[in-house]
Amino acid sequence: MIEAAAARLAGHVRETPLLSAPGLDRIAGRRVLLKAECLQHVGSFKARGGWAAVSALDAGARGVIALSSGNHAQGVARAAAAFGLPAVIVMPADAPAPKIANTRALGAEVVLHDRATEDREALAAGIADARGLTLIRPFDDPQVIAGQGTAGLELAAQAAAAGVTQADVLIPCGGGGLTAGVALALAARAPGLRGRPVEPEGFDDTARSLASGRIEVNDARAGALCDAILTPSPGRITFPIMARLCGPGLVVTEDEALRAMAAAFEHLKIVLEPGGAVALAASLFHGDAVTGDAVIVIGSGGNVAAETFRMALRQSGEMQ
Repeated sequence: MIEAAAARLAGHVRETPLLSAPGLDRIAGRRVLLKAECLQHVGSFKARGGWAAVSALDAGARGVIALSSGNHAQGVARAAAAFGLPAVIVMPADAPAPKIANTRALGAEVVLHDRATEDREALAAGIADARGLTLIRPFDDPQVIAGQGTAGLELAAQAAAAGVTQADVLIPCGGGGLTAGVALALAARAPGLRGRPVEPEGFDDTARSLASGRIEVNDARAGALCDAILTPSPGRITFPIMARLCGPGLVVTEDEALRAMAAAFEHLKIVLEPGGAVALAASLFHGDAVTGDAVIVIGSGGNVAAETFRMALRQSGEMQ
C-alpha cells in the first residue's frame, strides 16, 4: 500500500531533504540528520496522507470530511480541491489561527468545536451522514498511514546515501499515523533504522502504551503548545504496528520543544512548529535515551503562529 501510495503521490508531493548542521551535532553529541517535512506542501507531512486517501476514493465519492487541529485539515483540503470534491473539516476552536485560515483558503468548510468538551467524532459522523461525505481520519486510516509511509521510503534511500544504516529515527507522534507508516517503510527498506515515537510531556499516551503493552489514554485533551500531536490515545490500527516495529517512546517538555524550534531556525534556517520539533528536541536534550553515532529525526510540520515562534526565539535567547 505504501508503494502504491508513492506512485499516486508522484508529482503531487515534494521529496523533502535530509538536512544537517555542525551546530546541531555539537549540541547532540552525535550526528543529527533532520528530514524537513516542514518544507512539504501545506507545511507538513499531512499532505502525503491527505493525497493518498483522497486519490484512493471511489469514483462516486460525494465529498470528504476530516477531523484535524490543522495539518491534516490542510492536507485533505488541498487534495479534495485538486480532485474537485467538497471538503468539510472539523477543527478545534483553539487551533492556531493560521491553520484555520489556511484550511479555509484551500477551499474547505471549517466547523469549529471545543476540544475539551465536545465529541468531535460524533460531530463529524453527524455531518458525514447528513451530507453523504467520506470520513478521512487523521491517523487511523490505512490509506493515510500508507501515504505517511512514503516519507519513510524517501528516508531509507536518503539515509543510505548519507552512509547511515544503523540509527534511531525519532518521529513526532500524535495518533501514530506518521510513526506507523514510516516504521513499516523502514522495516522493508532499511531494517537497521528503528522508529522511536516522541511526544510532549502530559500527552505521552503512546510511550505509556508501548511500555504497558495496551492502549493508554491521556487525561488531558487540550492546553499544550504542541497542538498538532495532542490526541487522547494511539490508534487501534497504528498501535499494533508501533508495538511490533518501534522502540520505546520518548517524552520532551514544552520548553525543550521551543528550544529545538530555535535551534532548527538558527542552524538549519527552517521553521518548525512545537509539535513538529519534538523529535529534534529529543535528539538534542535526551541523548542518553538514543543509541548510535547518528540519529535521524523528522521535523514533521512548520505551521506555527507568529507569536509562538517569537516565544521560541525569545526563550532560547534567554537561556543562552
